[in-house]
Amino acid sequence: MYLDESVESLSGVGPKTAATLKKYGIKTVRDFVYNLPRDYENYNSPTSIAEMQPGKVVIRGKVSDLKTRQTRRRNLTITEGTVSDKSGSVSVVWFNQRYREHQFAPGVEYFFTGNFELRNGRYSLISPTTAETTYIDPKNGLSPIYVAHGGLKSNDFRRLMVKSREIFASIPDMLPSVKHGTRAKALFYAHFPNSLKSIQGAHDYLAYEELFELILASQLNRRENDKLQATALPFKAEKIRELVASLPFTLTGAQRRAAWEIFQDMGRTVPMNRLLQGDVGSGKTMVAGMSAYEAFLGGAQVALLAPTAILASQHYEGLRRILEPLGMKIALLTGATKKKPELKSQIYKGEIDLVIGTHALLTDDTEFAQLGLVIIDEQHRFGVEQRQKLMLKSPAGLAPHLLAMTATPIPRSLQLTVFGDLDVSILDEMPAGRQPVATSILAEVETKDKLYPKMQEILQSAPDAKRHGAKAHGQQIYWICKAIDEVADSKTSSGADGGQAEITSVKKRCKRLQEVFPQARVEFLHGKMKPAEKDAVMEAFASGEIDILVSTTVVEVGVDVPNATLMVIENAESYGLAQLHQLRGRVGRGASAAYCYLLTSGALKPSRRLLELARSNDGFHLAEVDLKLRGPGEIYGALQHGALDLRIASLSDTKLIARARKDVSAFLQKPENMVQYRELMGGITKYQQITTLN
Repeated sequence: MYLDESVESLSGVGPKTAATLKKYGIKTVRDFVYNLPRDYENYNSPTSIAEMQPGKVVIRGKVSDLKTRQTRRRNLTITEGTVSDKSGSVSVVWFNQRYREHQFAPGVEYFFTGNFELRNGRYSLISPTTAETTYIDPKNGLSPIYVAHGGLKSNDFRRLMVKSREIFASIPDMLPSVKHGTRAKALFYAHFPNSLKSIQGAHDYLAYEELFELILASQLNRRENDKLQATALPFKAEKIRELVASLPFTLTGAQRRAAWEIFQDMGRTVPMNRLLQGDVGSGKTMVAGMSAYEAFLGGAQVALLAPTAILASQHYEGLRRILEPLGMKIALLTGATKKKPELKSQIYKGEIDLVIGTHALLTDDTEFAQLGLVIIDEQHRFGVEQRQKLMLKSPAGLAPHLLAMTATPIPRSLQLTVFGDLDVSILDEMPAGRQPVATSILAEVETKDKLYPKMQEILQSAPDAKRHGAKAHGQQIYWICKAIDEVADSKTSSGADGGQAEITSVKKRCKRLQEVFPQARVEFLHGKMKPAEKDAVMEAFASGEIDILVSTTVVEVGVDVPNATLMVIENAESYGLAQLHQLRGRVGRGASAAYCYLLTSGALKPSRRLLELARSNDGFHLAEVDLKLRGPGEIYGALQHGALDLRIASLSDTKLIARARKDVSAFLQKPENMVQYRELMGGITKYQQITTLN
């Protein structure tokens, strides 16, 4: 097939250009034509330089007097010059774009798009994008803008597209006949638009194509799962009632509903494939424990996989207190576990009913006698191959039931597409006593006057009554930083509104806070520490031996510390909404009031996501907002099926999703489609699970 040929077969692509393209994943003709523009500029009516007003402008002119200089500030270069047209001239400046000095041919006109603004006492055109007038259709003035890859800039991609223009006519359709055009036409107009309407038409077709692939993959995954056989684990009502009666708390209605749905699934010979989603602190672990007990009553072993040793230990301690009095034998298996051979021998012989662990569960020498249920906590943190490796530890010919859990609430549109092969249970109620977290946005310059007094108040407050053996002087504090080392203090980070924010490292912040609060015990934590060191720090914090823990986002999924009541997130504008909500969920786990301060840097205005976080503690609402603001790829980068790479489709487009789901259902009614549409069937493999059982 022509689309599968090497990118070197294209006109104008020599060995050097091909090497650069391949380095950035553009290896075939298909990769090349699907390297879609990130945006479009409209050069139809450029402004004359004499008529420019402050703000975004589009001008047409020639460049002269370009020079590049290095500033005293490390890693900053400034390229300056002049752009002229018949009406006048304007200075132009680019930052850290040294290649601009050699980009422009003498006497040739280019389009420039950027902000005309006052900088250092004079008006200049700041860091404009550029386009050669040669490659702009004079009839409509529309020009695609491509993401730069290495030495290949947007203009280079435009030149290559023009040289390869003839290939678009021969691109075959991948999907069954659809009402709104063909793939060849959609791809052509994506790269060579003749009107705004043609861009929208291309967008609609390619978005539909992406959604069709994604939904088809999820439906085929469901079909494959339905072909597998599992051990049926009948519901033992009386025993479950005894477990519920023994609990020191009352289950929420949502927990009861979710448990019932899980019990019904586990009673079938088709393996359960269910996702349990609930906000931070909604009680997922208890539902998992009830599921494990149900499997034990049916004679099956259970494996619970957690992303960190601390979280695995927390699950072990919590579930052991509840389930061991009922006769279950529970073990913890992590990298730090002593006498591993003896424990693994017990697991192999069936002497352990529930084993809770980390990646140590995945090793080849960890074998089970009768694995009937796999529970995966924070499932998005494990890749497909890791999850599959655990699933394959069930008896030959049988698949275990699967319960995946996530504390990142999933928008409805993602449930219908990305997670369409999973049944979903939702915990949308909070257990009694769970504290909402009062969230405030604070400029970093206000830290001394407004935040430090609050921290002092927290450190002097009575320890939370719900803590287990805490030794804290008072209540405890998390402080989150972006970077690890002191060298990071000289760096900057782009804020939500495009501004620059100074970054203070974990180590330096720890030192500063120790100076401000000399009586407090302050420690730092980050992801580059050895696992044993990280575990030791977290255990010390959990036991109350540390008052202020300065950390990177490594604590996003961590131990339950009811005595921690204040979360400070520095450079908050540089985090995503879902991650901010997860970090905030580290506090408010006890009976005391809890607080979160979002620190913004410099003169940056609070972004919409910070304002939304301050308004709401509802993770489901925030997940919908985050999907609209950032798109699904950033939020769910490590999904059930691997990386989600939607270039066009929006998972907020519920109408298009509904239409694609309807068409996929019709497609699956005809088995011959699986053979006829080979490219489509090959393309969806990136979203599919491995389903072969040994």
